[in-house]
Amino acid sequence: MAWIEALALDRRAAIIDVGGGASTLVDDLIDDGYESITVLDISDTALDVSRRRLGHQADLVMWLSGDITKYGLPPNRFDLWHDRAVLHFLTDPADRDAYLQNFRRALKPGGHAIIGLFAPEAPPKCSGLPVQRYEHDSLAEALGSEFELQQHHKELHVTPRGVEQMYLYCQFRKSES
Repeated sequence: MAWIEALALDRRAAIIDVGGGASTLVDDLIDDGYESITVLDISDTALDVSRRRLGHQADLVMWLSGDITKYGLPPNRFDLWHDRAVLHFLTDPADRDAYLQNFRRALKPGGHAIIGLFAPEAPPKCSGLPVQRYEHDSLAEALGSEFELQQHHKELHVTPRGVEQMYLYCQFRKSES
């Protein structure tokens, strides 16, 4: 949230939280006065958790249920793309390419992206599923030359079961052209 606040986006900026499901980021965005929030997740159950938690405030959010590798997001729609822990689950090159194509198309020129994923020090699996681990330069290369890395940070996350997972958070800005 600190990185989002530091961007000083207009409160009408269009924000998408990819894989946001049951995350509380949407709560924080609403509390901060953002007016154009979209949450996309593959799990209807996770989306329902957030909608129930938010109560009447859930009506302030556009809820999208679907797979980001197949969901057709509108072009140049979003000022901010947030993804914590979706991209790293896309180990199939075709799925990763579909995600990146959607990402590049949906983010406005000059838009921002904050992506959190497994760093090289993280385990090769999460919840029994294989993951693709990234370093900030390999993620920048995957996104493409139209994206400039603004900042990156590693953080050790300990799961409720005590498993240590090193996360990499990166913030990018898409070129204006």
